[in-house]
Amino acid sequence: MKKRWLLLATLALLLAACGSAGDKPNEPQQTAQSEQQTDREEMTMRMKIAETAVSVEWEANEAVEALQALCAEGPLEIRMSMYGGFEQVGAIGTDLPRNDRQTTTQAGDIVLYAGDQIVVFYGTNSWAYTRLGRITDQSAEDLARLLGNGDVVLTIE
Repeated sequence: MKKRWLLLATLALLLAACGSAGDKPNEPQQTAQSEQQTDREEMTMRMKIAETAVSVEWEANEAVEALQALCAEGPLEIRMSMYGGFEQVGAIGTDLPRNDRQTTTQAGDIVLYAGDQIVVFYGTNSWAYTRLGRITDQSAEDLARLLGNGDVVLTIE
């Protein structure tokens, strides 16, 4: 009888320990998720094409961090020029860190070209770029209207 009682007590302790141990791993995960959310909020930059504000999902890379640092000094205005009937290209005025990869772009993609030029696509192209972000609230048709009718000024802040 003592052995059963000892076995039951041991099982009860083990089960109680498993239950509380199972709760603790979620705390660091929740903390990590909160930190990622805070990082995204801190990294929020706003972008306008001419006078139209667009929503952008920015990449988490060194080039975007450098772009954010440039914008911390004040809004960055980039005079864009149409190129190839599918993109607008503009000089940033400084080199940003590059991590070029062969990419096939889609309308809405924002990339870094040659380290010192930002490109916003309203069509597609394949080339080696560093991804900066993606416009998330405009359709391909909307982007063609915004970008496909002459040079524009891009503002990032």
